[in-house]
Amino acid sequence: MPIASLIADVRLAIRNLQRNTRRTAVAVCTVAFGIMAFLLAGGFIEYIFQEMREATIHSQLGHLQVVRPDYFEKGIADPYAFLLPGQSPAQQVVEKAPGFASLAPRLALSGLLSHGDATIAFIGDGVDPEHEKRLSSGIAIVSGRDLASATESAVVLGEGLARSMGLQPGDVVVLLATAANGGANAVEVSVAGTFATMYKDYDDRALRLPLSVARKLMRVDGATSWVVLLDRTEQTAAAASHLNDTLKRDDFQIVPWTELADFYNKTVVLFSKQVSLVKYIIGLLIVLTISNTQTMGVLERTTEIGTSLAIGQRARHIMGMFIFEGILVGLLGGVVGVALGYGLAQLISAIGIPMPPPPGMARGYIGRILVSGNLALDAFLLALIATLLASIMPAWKASRMNIVDALRHNQ
Repeated sequence: MPIASLIADVRLAIRNLQRNTRRTAVAVCTVAFGIMAFLLAGGFIEYIFQEMREATIHSQLGHLQVVRPDYFEKGIADPYAFLLPGQSPAQQVVEKAPGFASLAPRLALSGLLSHGDATIAFIGDGVDPEHEKRLSSGIAIVSGRDLASATESAVVLGEGLARSMGLQPGDVVVLLATAANGGANAVEVSVAGTFATMYKDYDDRALRLPLSVARKLMRVDGATSWVVLLDRTEQTAAAASHLNDTLKRDDFQIVPWTELADFYNKTVVLFSKQVSLVKYIIGLLIVLTISNTQTMGVLERTTEIGTSLAIGQRARHIMGMFIFEGILVGLLGGVVGVALGYGLAQLISAIGIPMPPPPGMARGYIGRILVSGNLALDAFLLALIATLLASIMPAWKASRMNIVDALRHNQ
């Protein structure tokens, strides 16, 4: 189609829309409000995804974990058969990965926590507090203080674990465990404080203690994993690829956080399906509304269509004219909807949405709406595609009219 003819058709479509401004305004508002609703719903879900992702990374998993091959598959039964060295040149290789920010060695352990006559099972990590400062920003100290050094005889408890034992900062507890050599061992430590993450189940069972104390308890020298923090989450794939190329695969396995965050992954799948359902519902509403509007326009302009066909205009030109009108409604409604949705999202985010604790989590949070570029583009395309689909049937009917019947329509 020549450019001049295309411009002429667009101008004609604009004039036709201006002939009934009330109907056009209703159609545009329908599209705009549908797109605005999709943006607000999708933006709220995107905010949840972002907060869950960053909390998962900064409270437990890091962006990458360097472990011995098959540690996560076989290490549950015997984790200390997969120990990494306490000091290794490989750590310097890891520090050269794209976006590297921090590396924290961890020693996973489990055993029994005893205080007075009460004993309860725990899972834990031996950590180096200096290296964990940036990595564990997603862990909130609820009472007392965090670990101060890698050698102090202290422990921080998940708030649920501390509550179930009736423990307070300053209390002395005993940690009992089966050491790597198969013998029983115990250490006495004081409770430095309690912490909370976004996962209640973890807080009910977990504790952290200095790496040197954990090694003493388990009678090992090394770490079960090196947890790597990057500057940005988007650099995870590049850093993992770099480390897979530079570290010996027989000695090291690079595991991205996405392979370990089972709860997060399942939540993303569930909520993504809900957003898709909302998109389809909004798209269907737009299609039905615009299709009805276009059909009414065709009926009102039946004589005009018959005249156009009688003077030699082709059916495809008539069809194209109505499709252009639908696309213009979608274009205008999409722009207005995205603009209104973004503005309202900013306003709601500034105020905040108080939310109760989701299932499996300990605390409520202040919800916000995050409208990303991809979401805005998705919403805009939804407006265009829905209005295009809605215009096809009325446009096809208009192009297939019998000339004589069309000319007699108002007689």
